[in-house]
Amino acid sequence: MHLLGVRPVWELNGRVKSFEIIPLEELGRPRIDATIRVSGITRDNFPNCIELLDEAAYAVASLDEPEEMNFVRKHAMEKLRSGGTAPETINPDSPEWRDATLRIFSSKPGTYGAGVQLAVYASAWKEEKDLSDIFIYWNSYAYGKGIFGKEAYKELAQNLKTVDVTYNKTVSDEYDLFGCGCYFGTHGGITCAARNISGRDVKTYYGDTREPENVETRSLADEVRRVVRTKLLNPKWIEGMKQHGYKGAGDISSRVGRVYGWESTTQEVDDWIFNDIARTFCLDKENRKFFEENNPWALEEIERRLLEAAERGLWNADEEVLESLKEFYLETEGIMEEKMGEVQGEFQGGSVDILTDEEVEDWGKKMAEMRETLYGSR
Repeated sequence: MHLLGVRPVWELNGRVKSFEIIPLEELGRPRIDATIRVSGITRDNFPNCIELLDEAAYAVASLDEPEEMNFVRKHAMEKLRSGGTAPETINPDSPEWRDATLRIFSSKPGTYGAGVQLAVYASAWKEEKDLSDIFIYWNSYAYGKGIFGKEAYKELAQNLKTVDVTYNKTVSDEYDLFGCGCYFGTHGGITCAARNISGRDVKTYYGDTREPENVETRSLADEVRRVVRTKLLNPKWIEGMKQHGYKGAGDISSRVGRVYGWESTTQEVDDWIFNDIARTFCLDKENRKFFEENNPWALEEIERRLLEAAERGLWNADEEVLESLKEFYLETEGIMEEKMGEVQGEFQGGSVDILTDEEVEDWGKKMAEMRETLYGSR
C-alpha cells in the first residue's frame, strides 16, 4: 500500500476494512508499481486481503494522473499500447483495462509451490531461461476482485519486464532463507524471471522485521552471508545438528541444497561460501566421519550439489578444494555401496525418473504455447 501511495482504513477492532488514496501533493513522490506473488496458503485463506490489494492497484492505475508520477498507470497504459490499443479509447470497466491492471499472481487453483525449486532439485534445467519459463508457467494465474486463478502468462511477463527490485523478508530466526526450498523457488524464481524477461540486472533485497523497533533491509547477498555465518557454518549450530544423527545430517544437506538453489536463481552466493561448505562438511575429518557413520547419503548429496555448482559455472571453486572434493565424492560412493550390500538395480534416487517439459507431450505443448505467447517465434 505504501508503494502504491494508499493508506489503510482501520476499524475500531484493529482490522483493515478498506483503503484511501493519498493525493500526490501529500505523497510527494511517484506511485511505485508492485507485482505480488502470493503463496497458495495466502491465496486460499486470505482472499479478502488479496481482493483489497487488487482493488487498491486497480484504483491507482485508474487515476487521472501524469504517467511519470504514477508508474502503475504508466505500465498499464504501456500494456495497452503494446497490444495495439489506444489507451484513451478504453473504457475503465473493459476486460482489456482489467487485464492491464492485474498485479497479484500465484500458482493454479488447487496447487502449491513456485515450481522452480523442483526443477533445481531435479537438475532438470539447462540455462537460466528454463527456470524463468518454469516460474512463469507455474505462477501466471491472476487473483483479485472477481478473479480467481485466471491464466495470465502475458500479463505476468509484461509486469516482470518493469521490475527493478525483488523483495521478501524474515520475521523470525526460527525460519530463514535456507529453511525451505519454497523461499528460493519463489523469491529466487521471480528474480530469475524478471532478469530474463527484462534483459537487465534486477536488485534483490531481504527485509528483517524480527525486532519491530529495529527494522532493517539488507541485500540478498548480505542476508545469505548472515545466515551462513550464524547457522550453517557456525560450529555451535553444527554440533547441535550432529546430536540428531541421521536427521541432523539430512537437515544440513537440505540447507546446502538451498544455498545451491539461491545461487542457481539469483547468483547472489559468494564463492567463499561454497568453498567453506566443502571444507567444513566434506573435507573435515571429524565432520566427514559423522556423516559416514550416520547418513552417508546426506554427504553424497552435499558433494554432488557442490560439484554440480562448479560444473554449471555457479561456483568458481578453489582449485585445491575442488580436486579434493572429487576424490572424496568417489570415496563416498564406495561407502554407500558397501552399506547397501548386495542389492539389485539402482539405489541412488530409487526408481524416480526426471523428465523435462520436452519429454512430456501435454506439458511440452503447453510450455510451447506459453513461450510463443511470451517470445513469439524467438
